[in-house]
Amino acid sequence: MSQVQNDQVRQHVRNRYKEIATQDSNNSNCCSPSSAGSGCCGSVDDVAAKLGYSSEELAAAPQGANLGLGCGNPQAIASIAPGETVLDLGSGAGFDCFLASLQTGETGRVYGVDMTPEMVSRARGNAVTNGYANVEFRLGEIEHLPIADSSIDVIISNCVINLSPDKQQVFNEAHRVLKKGGRLAISDIVTTTELPAEVKGNLDALASCISGASTVEEVQAMLRASGFIDIVVEPKDDSRSFIKDWVPGANIADYIQSAVIQATKEGIKPQS
Repeated sequence: MSQVQNDQVRQHVRNRYKEIATQDSNNSNCCSPSSAGSGCCGSVDDVAAKLGYSSEELAAAPQGANLGLGCGNPQAIASIAPGETVLDLGSGAGFDCFLASLQTGETGRVYGVDMTPEMVSRARGNAVTNGYANVEFRLGEIEHLPIADSSIDVIISNCVINLSPDKQQVFNEAHRVLKKGGRLAISDIVTTTELPAEVKGNLDALASCISGASTVEEVQAMLRASGFIDIVVEPKDDSRSFIKDWVPGANIADYIQSAVIQATKEGIKPQS
């Protein structure tokens, strides 16, 4: 894609998530942003439970942080330890950041980066209202992170990287900001077979975490090109149970699945 085309994609995605961020949180209750507010999947807690969040996690998050979006639970694979510094790519209203902050404790730090001003504003409001002093939200693109080199222990992300028109640059930036021995723990969408022609290139389908997805092999290759090691990209068959609701009647679960994506930046992690 050209830079102009990339910016058109970003603006389309930004506008879609602006709409989600500014609607009533009680109505932003669907698995796919294409149909947020339609009530197709039940409450936001019902959706999050399908993605693998526990009742304890749902109870711990501030009201209004969970928008019922995502395709998995990166917390479940991140193994976040007290005192670590965590970065969430595409942090939305802050749901995963607030859960991560409970694991890092007061000695740790959590950063959320999102390109939608309304999402950042909502997340900051949630942080202030609920007293999360160790969480900071920054406006920025995940292809150009406003984060210092070698400053992050673990990067999490939930169904966001597939939205990027330059995924290789996202992984390059992730590698840059991670400390030696730092790790990725990501939930995202991958294709399991070629998407239908009418879906490819459809911006609404891209903003709905569908047409921007890459194959497992493509994700692995991009991670290797960025310098990562210990790469795992594992599609989850059980994700079909909620993906089928994203585009009712379209059998979209025949083409995409949620996947666990893990990788490490080579080097020995410094002792804290």
